[in-house]
Parts: sequence; structure tokens; C-alpha cells
Amino acid sequence: MANTLSAKKNIRKTVRQTIRNRTVKSRLKTLRRRVVQAASSGDAEAAKQAAINFVSAVDKAAKTKVIHRNAARRMKSAFAKHIFI
Repeated sequence: MANTLSAKKNIRKTVRQTIRNRTVKSRLKTLRRRVVQAASSGDAEAAKQAAINFVSAVDKAAKTKVIHRNAARRMKSAFAKHIFI
């Protein structure tokens, strides 16, 4: 159990950050599923728009350090190979 005020504050901060990170990561998974569904349906325009939304969300997650920047680059590269080529 935390004894100092700063340790107690760090616990409160960690709870808030964990909730935020979980929300962002869940959204990334949802957007990734939408890209895969759009690509498998054969609708090129829907797949491209879903991929653009996914890439934007990945960039925002990397900017706020929810995911590592190299992980974001790998995700974007993998989807670019399937959607934009």
C-alpha cells in the first residue's frame, strides 16, 4: 500500500492512464477489424477509407505514447501492403 502522498497520486494517475490506454487500444482493434472486413468484401473505396481512419488512429495513439512508435509503423506498413498496393 502506498504511504506517501506522491505514491498515492501516482496510483490515481495510473488508473486514469490505464482506462485511457484501454479505450484507445480497443478502438484500434475495432478499426483494424473494419479494415479487414472492408478489404474482404471487395469494396476498394470502403477499404481505403477504413485504412485511412485506422492509420490516423494509429498515429494519434503513437503520438500520445499509448503504443510504441515502431509498433505504429509496423501496423501502418502491414496494412499499406494489403490496401494501397
